Amino acid sequence: MACSVIERSMEAMLLLLFFLNHFTEVAGDVGTAASYDPPYLPTKCPDYSSLDQLPETGLFVAAGSGVWDNGAACGRKYQVRCLSGLRRPCKDGSIIVEVVDYCRSSPCPATFLLSNKAFGAVSRIPNAKINIEFTE
Repeated sequence: MACSVIERSMEAMLLLLFFLNHFTEVAGDVGTAASYDPPYLPTKCPDYSSLDQLPETGLFVAAGSGVWDNGAACGRKYQVRCLSGLRRPCKDGSIIVEVVDYCRSSPCPATFLLSNKAFGAVSRIPNAKINIEFTE
């Protein structure tokens, strides 16, 4: 009898750990991304006024209005992962990008406009619009 109670407790604990682990993997927000071409300057973020101030990795974004937060998004870093898109564009893995600008189009066509290098790191198809998961 005691063994049965312990076994049930262990099963319940393992099940709880499984669900906690599963839900922490999808804790990010969901949005869309597209690429944008140079020139990347000037930007709406004051700390990025010259090419040598852009991230050396080339992994940066222009934020859409839902993320921009009246400029408070400048300098924020997000982990971005491709979820889906037409013709299966997604590459495995995720990247860290930095907000350096505000989307210049009105309305912005995506949650984030990724630099060409950033977009190429998550999508096999250039100029596609993809669905992404992102976390700060």
